[in-house]
Amino acid sequence: MMSVGIEAVVRNKAKAAKKAAAALGVLSSGVKDKALLAMAEALIEHSGEILAANAKDMEAAKEKGTKASYLDRLQLTEARIEGMAEGLRQTAALPDPVAECEYGTKRPNGLEIRRVRVPLGLIGIIYEARPNVTADAAGLCLKSGNAVLLRGGSEAINSNTAISRILAEAAYGAGIPQGALQFIEDTDREAVTAMTHLHGLLDVIIPRGGAGLIRHIVENSSVPVIETGTGVCHTFVDDSADFEMALKIAVNAKTSRPSVCNAMETLLVHEGAAEKFLPLLKEAMEEKGVVLRGCEKTLAILPGLEAATEEDWSTEYGDLILSVKVVESLDEAIEHINRYNTGHSETIVTESLNNASRFQREVDAAAVYVNASTRFTDGFEFGFGAEIGISTQKLHARGPMGLRELTSTKYLIMGEGQVRG
Repeated sequence: MMSVGIEAVVRNKAKAAKKAAAALGVLSSGVKDKALLAMAEALIEHSGEILAANAKDMEAAKEKGTKASYLDRLQLTEARIEGMAEGLRQTAALPDPVAECEYGTKRPNGLEIRRVRVPLGLIGIIYEARPNVTADAAGLCLKSGNAVLLRGGSEAINSNTAISRILAEAAYGAGIPQGALQFIEDTDREAVTAMTHLHGLLDVIIPRGGAGLIRHIVENSSVPVIETGTGVCHTFVDDSADFEMALKIAVNAKTSRPSVCNAMETLLVHEGAAEKFLPLLKEAMEEKGVVLRGCEKTLAILPGLEAATEEDWSTEYGDLILSVKVVESLDEAIEHINRYNTGHSETIVTESLNNASRFQREVDAAAVYVNASTRFTDGFEFGFGAEIGISTQKLHARGPMGLRELTSTKYLIMGEGQVRG
């Protein structure tokens, strides 16, 4: 049974944010942009405080035996704090979607009808591990006119508490309504349960984290959920691929940050390229410490590898492990991807325009690349300033979610006394 104390704390924070949302939703772009720039400056000014808090989280995580790939997600540096600040600056420079008119018409009866963008209201973000999400989420929500209720993971509680306080103080000092940015300091899982039952206060919940967290929120929330998916991402090396390009893309997609959702988990290679390409792949990946798991055809070319199981094809490792499968054709590659992927990001390396076109047309995912790494699926890289998450569902938001994805619409109708007969 949920603790009355935790439920009350969460509900009171949501009520304060909901009250602030009404004023925030009509705030001018100038005030919001000024606040974002102040928030960015505050992160830099207080970087020492943030790094000290993060050091406590890192020490606790290491004591628990947390694996290296997840320590990387948790760790902050001066450069990463600067990246958080730059995300806020870029968000401030983007056009404000609120009140944007995207449709207008005049009916034969004289009614003038316009459809304009409006904030969603109060957004709840439940996330794990990465402290930068605190800044990204706060900046995007405030710029799009939304109040936000944040609940980060226990492993980053010191970092997130410091960042959220610093951001809130800077935002309020620059004109953002008091209460618009709320952070839940309680690490008890009951706080998550309380958030998922705030129907009537929260307008939407966006979970960011592992498959278990996302599934739990989707299955147990009475509040609408925008599902940000896990990333079982593929690279397909076509028989026409330039091997140098393919290796460069594959190594980047797997090893630049293996713990993130846009990292490659499975590499498919056309059988016409497998004999020459796979030994090159093995050498390049082993230099980076990647453990390869292969299908039967892969093992015939690269004996001594660990055999891939059925479970491997649908696993998001988040680590330096890569499944490798040899396929007979583009058709088999597309079929395999559409069967096992999570709808996140997929890429083909090919010199064939026809194959590239088919791959992009037939692969079912939020982001489909030709001759580029899946690691680019990111709000910052797409020019959105930052992202609130990467949606793998097919409702109003899909792929990296920026400002427009945090708004809804309403119709404005002007009449001159018209009545319906």
